[in-house]
Amino acid sequence: MIARAEDGGNGPNPQKFVVVTPDQQPKTYHAILTDVRVLLPENPLSYTATPDVDSAAGIWAGAGINGANVAMTATETITTNSRVQGADPFVANGLGEADFLTIVLPYIHSARDGVRRLGALLEEYGTYEANGIAFSDCDEVWYMETLGGHHWAAMKIPDDAYVIAPNRLNIDQFEIESETTLCSADLETFITKNHLNPDSQGLNLRHTFGSATIKDTVYNNPRAWYVQQHFSATSNQTPIDQDLPFVQRASRKLTVSDVKGALSSHYQNTPFDPYGSGSLMEKEQYRAIALNRNLETHVLQIRNHVPFKLAGIHWLAFGPNAFNELAPFYANVTDTPIRYRDTPTNFDPQTIFWLNKTLALIGDSNFERYQELVARFRQQVMAEMQNILLSTKSTDNLEAVNENISETMFANAMVLLGKMTVRGSRQMKLRYDLSD
Repeated sequence: MIARAEDGGNGPNPQKFVVVTPDQQPKTYHAILTDVRVLLPENPLSYTATPDVDSAAGIWAGAGINGANVAMTATETITTNSRVQGADPFVANGLGEADFLTIVLPYIHSARDGVRRLGALLEEYGTYEANGIAFSDCDEVWYMETLGGHHWAAMKIPDDAYVIAPNRLNIDQFEIESETTLCSADLETFITKNHLNPDSQGLNLRHTFGSATIKDTVYNNPRAWYVQQHFSATSNQTPIDQDLPFVQRASRKLTVSDVKGALSSHYQNTPFDPYGSGSLMEKEQYRAIALNRNLETHVLQIRNHVPFKLAGIHWLAFGPNAFNELAPFYANVTDTPIRYRDTPTNFDPQTIFWLNKTLALIGDSNFERYQELVARFRQQVMAEMQNILLSTKSTDNLEAVNENISETMFANAMVLLGKMTVRGSRQMKLRYDLSD
């Protein structure tokens, strides 16, 4: 499994869920933001994607699973430092998050392929920003980070481990020559020539290429700390720790629900919960994972021990994560359900994106009042989704199965909206308790 919450600005920025078939993939890719043009290989694979509805600033495909059951999520915006930027500046007319998935995912047949293809593109065209990217297939998960304008590094995540990657450069200890790492061919020379490594021994990419700022102590580190506390119960760490380990072992096997719970977290049961009982300073101190800027959240699961066409599951939720739930869509399809695919620019509660935005708006107005309803909704939906997956034995007409999943989600979300409306109407300030 690889997963990410795609965040935007404070505006809605509607998202949609589509399948891009080979005939829809361009022969030459045009990067809207920088006017770069990339000649693409022949014979692309089909793939799922979650692009912006408004493509005026580019595709921003987000995440997907291709016809070879390879998954990619791109990207997590990360940090850098002035030493690196001085040695390998960002490329103003390079490639970035808006472009990566569209020009990589259709052409790879393994997670390693993904790292190598994106690495080659970075070396040729450069990038104008710092990003983290993840790839997975049925055997491996790889995490990759851009280092300056043209350099990069990636590592295979151990099968018995997990990683949490907030918006900072995350890879710590790194071996340049290893079966479980990949990087720019000249990375070691680049580091040595420009005196980038601040450590006396070993190579820590976070120390060398990343940041350790005050912003990291309030924006990034606390999110990794909170999830690691729940997955690994590590007691000797603090929210502001600059050296939280990248690779961690969980105290149990992690499920899709565990991952969704982490992506829905807002420091529950700590003084830092914005909905909790801490002081105003504590509640506003740290940036939570779940927040109003969540656009779409995905868990890309490549399953073993099932037929090939059933292996890729694109779990997807739209809107703020504290008030939504994932829907598991089979990726080996030719189209996606209309309620997820045809998201309009303007408000329409018949589509999942806008319906989830509505639920979040009401839920956020009084979290304590609605949290029980939302918790029951999430448990009920996940149970029904798991039942649909377990009941799917045939690989025929997976589009119909996905449509059933979509309608099940919509029905449950509408029931939740009704319950929230009824409960909230009883507590309106504009009321008078003396009846006619």
